[in-house]
This record gives sequence, structure tokens and C-alpha cells, in this order.
Amino acid sequence: MKAVLTRVSSAAATVEGETVGAIDCPDTGGLLALVGVGREDAPDAWETMVRKIAELRILEGERSIQDLGAPVLLVSQFTLHGQTAKGRRPSWSAAAPGELAEPVIAKIAAGLRDRGIPVAEGKFGAMMKVSSVNEGPFTVLVEC
Repeated sequence: MKAVLTRVSSAAATVEGETVGAIDCPDTGGLLALVGVGREDAPDAWETMVRKIAELRILEGERSIQDLGAPVLLVSQFTLHGQTAKGRRPSWSAAAPGELAEPVIAKIAAGLRDRGIPVAEGKFGAMMKVSSVNEGPFTVLVEC
């Protein structure tokens, strides 16, 4: 499992002109979490990802999302598993198929909510426009 976590003051995901998920957090900051589920991920990798998203001290003052109760916009991103070593066309074979990935993304969202973290979500499998106002900019890669 891979994620790109970006510290933001706002972020939104829209599908066909309709906002499906958005966060606005100019005071505390929040995270845009682009998460890609891999075909070979361990069954409990989602739990590690929840912990990383919640507890990484990457907000202002070395605080975490959980410390501040700050929001997360969670967007499924299978393209994080794109392999580009050969040729000019990425291979997506390492990404989990939708029927396996969608329940994992749902577990991540539920796990964050169980910790009291506000979670907005993109729409799984949809062509989305994702916008964000990055703070810093501050972006980290997480692999579980």
C-alpha cells in the first residue's frame, strides 16, 4: 500500500462538476491522502496506513491529524502503483483491482473515523478533479 500525504489548508474532489468530498481547515491544516492499494498488500496493511495517516507528526508544530482532530480528504489512487521502469507506458499490474481495493479504502476511512478524525472522501473508481491548497508545501510518501 502506498500513499502520498500532503498538508493542506483546503482540498476537494469533484465528479462531473459535483463536489463529492471537501475539507476546509485554514486554522489547523489537514491532509489530502492519495492512497493506492497494491495487489500484494498484507491483509492488515490498511491498519498500518490508518495509524500513519492519523499519527504522523507532519502538521504545524510537529503535530498530527489525531492531535488536532484535523480533517482528511481520502482519495483512492491506483496510479501510485504505476511501474515506469520499462517503455513509455506505465504498467498498472501491481495495483489491486477495484473489487479488492474498494473495501480496503473503506476500511481506512472507517478506521480514521473510529479515531475521531473527520474524513471526507472522493468517489471510488470515478474520474475526479482533485484540488488542494498545499501548505509548506509539505508532502510525504508512505509505504506499508
